[in-house]
Amino acid sequence: MIEEQQFIKPPRDVEPEVQEEEQKIELGLRPGSLQDFIGQDELKTNLGIFIEAAKKREEPLEHILLYGNPGLGKTTLAHIIGREMGANVRITSGPALERVGDLAAILSNLEKGDVLFIDEIHRMNRTIEEVLYPAMEDYALDLVVGKGPSARTLRLSLEPFTIIGATTRLSLLSAPLRDRFGSTFHLNFYEEGHMQHIVKRSAGILEIEIDEPAALAIAKRSRRTPRIANRLLKRVRDFAQIKHDGIISEDVANDALTMLSIDPLGLDNVDRHLLRTLIDKFSGGPVGLGTLAAATQEETETIEEIYEPFLLQLGFLERTPRGRMATTRAYDHLGLKRVDRDVDPYGNGTISLL
Repeated sequence: MIEEQQFIKPPRDVEPEVQEEEQKIELGLRPGSLQDFIGQDELKTNLGIFIEAAKKREEPLEHILLYGNPGLGKTTLAHIIGREMGANVRITSGPALERVGDLAAILSNLEKGDVLFIDEIHRMNRTIEEVLYPAMEDYALDLVVGKGPSARTLRLSLEPFTIIGATTRLSLLSAPLRDRFGSTFHLNFYEEGHMQHIVKRSAGILEIEIDEPAALAIAKRSRRTPRIANRLLKRVRDFAQIKHDGIISEDVANDALTMLSIDPLGLDNVDRHLLRTLIDKFSGGPVGLGTLAAATQEETETIEEIYEPFLLQLGFLERTPRGRMATTRAYDHLGLKRVDRDVDPYGNGTISLL
């Protein structure tokens, strides 16, 4: 029997998820303090007050929940909080906590004031989650010892600590777990000026010579996400070193990003294919997510979690009760003309190039 080989798509340059080969470089680009962290001004102000207040009371910071799209700085903020509090940071993730014993081992080894960062906390097992409740509220761990009639509950005291949870899907967290976090912060997409500052800062760390217009050109195509900006900066650096004198000017940046098929708004071939499929095959919608996924040969979760957020942010896509619809902005960006459905007696409408 011949096993069917699964086709693995290459990573996209505008994908917000971290790629394996860039993890070490990304660590070196992370800011080390709230002062160095660019953007998210309201979040930084509030978080700074909470940290100072906790330090004055000589108490651990209350549990914090961070949510937002991938690549916006949730992990970076967790490390900054630990550094600002003078605490050690332990890192784990929801899928990694498979057994109660895994969680018990981590919690029992925490010292006073330590920070436990749980990435993808929405993917944590419900059984693990219930064990976490008394740990978060009472700094205690309730364990069941033995089986059957002789089973008994053993409560272990824990040192006061802080849990920082990170998630891209806040709606998937259960209400009891959300309620146990003292503070919840939403990380928004970054402003264009902040993105330009991030590109300049990263270029300085990587010793890349870049001018202001070039930094702005990269920032505009970075989908308002720092991780993507840093990745594009490295791609443009390679282009500048081979095709030019190593200095990144605006023309060099634009030429490099055009070769990567990333347009001035940050859309790549995958984004344009999704929009064109919606327009060409389904007359701009509405069309169901499952049908759109089948037509584009993508998974529904990939479209919903990776592709759609940015298209929605640009106003190119609408989610309606009847399905997904392309907006007038999407037609204009692709250079397509929208034709009224009344023209087609079957109600499908037609699309023609300008």
